[in-house]
Amino acid sequence: MGAAEQYITLYEQNRDTIALHSPSALNAPREEAFRDFKRLGIPSLKVERYRYTDVEQVLKPDYGLNLSRLAIPIDPRKAFSCSVPTLSTYLYFVINDEFRPEVTHSKPLPQGVVVCSLAKAAEEHRELVERHYARLAPTRKDSLNALNTMLTQDGVFVYVPKNVALSRPLQVVNILRADVSLMANRRVLIVMEEGAQAQLLFCDHAADERQFLTTQVAEVFVGDRASLELYELEETHSLNHRLANMYVDVGEKAQVTLDSITLHNGLTRNRTDVSLRGAGSTVNMYGCVVADKQQRVDNNTLIEHRSPQCESNELYKYVLDGEAVGAFAGRVLVRQDAQKSSSREVNANLCASPSARMFSQPMLEIYADDVKCSHGSTVGQLNEAALFYMRQRGVSLEEARLLLKYAFVGEVIDSVRLEPLRDRLRYLTEARMRGSLSNCEGCKVCR
Repeated sequence: MGAAEQYITLYEQNRDTIALHSPSALNAPREEAFRDFKRLGIPSLKVERYRYTDVEQVLKPDYGLNLSRLAIPIDPRKAFSCSVPTLSTYLYFVINDEFRPEVTHSKPLPQGVVVCSLAKAAEEHRELVERHYARLAPTRKDSLNALNTMLTQDGVFVYVPKNVALSRPLQVVNILRADVSLMANRRVLIVMEEGAQAQLLFCDHAADERQFLTTQVAEVFVGDRASLELYELEETHSLNHRLANMYVDVGEKAQVTLDSITLHNGLTRNRTDVSLRGAGSTVNMYGCVVADKQQRVDNNTLIEHRSPQCESNELYKYVLDGEAVGAFAGRVLVRQDAQKSSSREVNANLCASPSARMFSQPMLEIYADDVKCSHGSTVGQLNEAALFYMRQRGVSLEEARLLLKYAFVGEVIDSVRLEPLRDRLRYLTEARMRGSLSNCEGCKVCR
């Protein structure tokens, strides 16, 4: 049985169980998503946006799923402690794909702000969820969206009302926990009204050395003149596979920063689509990847300029060692009405070993005639002249290689505006390059 047939059979045999443990808002698009998945199947390497990741092989194993929503025996507050000193956050946990109401902060959220389970939000804020859920992630065009939509039962809901600014970041810690191989299907819905301001930090960790597969679809609505900083930090292990799609809709004169840091994983594929819908909007996208052994990281991005005077800046850097494989495909699309747009796209990559491989494909597609756009890509090795210079001054070869790799990704780390997180990422990145970061930082279970 192929991977697609496996999930088709799974859904057909368990559709009643899935619906029983899900709210109506999540059930509404489920059957259409199932029909789309049956029609599309699993994308092959011939599909342009999947040419660097064999999704069939990722989905092929027989993973367990918690469709009956059985309680997971773990106290997240005892299993995880944030390792970022002085980072005061509103802290929440997701175990596999289940939002846990336990929180470790005492200060209440500002009036009107909602952070809760997506399933709970679908009951208590039904109109708001129904208006936004499954609106940005089309199932008719992407089978991973369809697979996630037909199987997901819970996730995270964040709502920031008009002109409300959060005084400290929201932190969501995703912890994978199981005694057997497990598949978790998670959803994230973020709605920021006009003039809202927020900083969000999502951290991925694994509490068990099991084979995990996470599918995640995030839909992010950023209203006019709103400001959002969204950071994603992945620190799992070599048995973890992550397939994540994020869709961001940006309103007029809104400011968005997306920062993705992958420090430890098995296979990761991140798709990020940003639509600059409103005039004068701005998006800054950063990515940092440190990979070795047989790890694979594939970042696929699309920034669509739909209105005039929008600006996009994109910088992704990879440091690959061992037999690691990296991929970056970034497309900037400037529509005909998006006059006076400005775009800069850079992908820089360092292959620190002869067996590391990198695939880079920056793309510009422009239909407007009054724009300022550029893109570039580099793939290289460690600078032998710089290594020789440091060796001549008493620096060991190992330390010299470390310094060059660390300096290479420093520009991306410096883009993090949360100072405590930025300082911690400097430590974590150095520790990762030294090989001393083999388990999740902050995880008390697997140590």
